Amino acid sequence: MKAKDIMIRDVITAPPELSVRELARLLTEKRIGGVPIVERGRLLGMVTEGDLLAQVKTIHPPTLITILDAVIPIAGERRYEEDLRRMAASTAEEIMTTDLEAVDEETDLAEVATLISDRHVPLLPVLRGEELVGIIGKRDVIRGMLADGAA
Repeated sequence: MKAKDIMIRDVITAPPELSVRELARLLTEKRIGGVPIVERGRLLGMVTEGDLLAQVKTIHPPTLITILDAVIPIAGERRYEEDLRRMAASTAEEIMTTDLEAVDEETDLAEVATLISDRHVPLLPVLRGEELVGIIGKRDVIRGMLADGAA
């Protein structure tokens, strides 16, 4: 079984200028866990429920040590900056994740399942070249397992 056999083809997308509030409304109304951010047919990033939660979660400051009046960050500085960026975001472009995993239509079900599981990816875009042609979530993989007799 391939990605093209289990992917959702009618993908709900959003433009990069959509407000975070409208993104939250879209995910809630459509009962989806995330949405690809697309401009002129090109995938720019993804906004998931986790990205939206980052707007209201408690931010943990980085761990710092002081040596001879010098403050040295030892852990968490990059994460802290990322959390601050997401908390201040007002549009899809500002809050979206851009470092995405994606597959093409011919990717095997086992590889799709491995990516989703090992990399903790809630939604996996399916591309034909640079064009978004589908999306796969955990439920789609499980549906594919049942259809393939793997479960």
